[in-house]
Amino acid sequence: MELQQEQAVKKIHARQYEITDAFLKVLDEHLADLLKGRVDEMYELRDIAKVLHIHPTHMTDTIKHVTGFHPCVFFQDKIIAIAKSLLEKNNMSINAIATTLTYDPSNFTKFFKRFTQQTPKQYREAFLTARHYLKTETITI
Repeated sequence: MELQQEQAVKKIHARQYEITDAFLKVLDEHLADLLKGRVDEMYELRDIAKVLHIHPTHMTDTIKHVTGFHPCVFFQDKIIAIAKSLLEKNNMSINAIATTLTYDPSNFTKFFKRFTQQTPKQYREAFLTARHYLKTETITI
């Protein structure tokens, strides 16, 4: 009997990790599709749960249990990383970046500042200044 319980617990843990991995994969694929213009609306957690064929609450609880973090944290971190990358490339306006990421420009600025303590413009300027400084710095011995 004890062996059966142990096997059941292992199956549950394996399934929890499977759900978490699937969530992250769907999230990455969706964000890639968004950047390539294949979709024009940002998924919500319930949309990912639907793709995974599980209830949103079960998905959220499972991910929180496995990682210690709410699934929104992964969403936010990935969106911020993408936004930073686009700002660093400096080939799109901040409004275009906001639109690409399905934000109204003013809401994008608030979202970005909330997680980076800088506006997108401040982040871009600081990055470009640092890059310029590194390029012009000379080493003398």
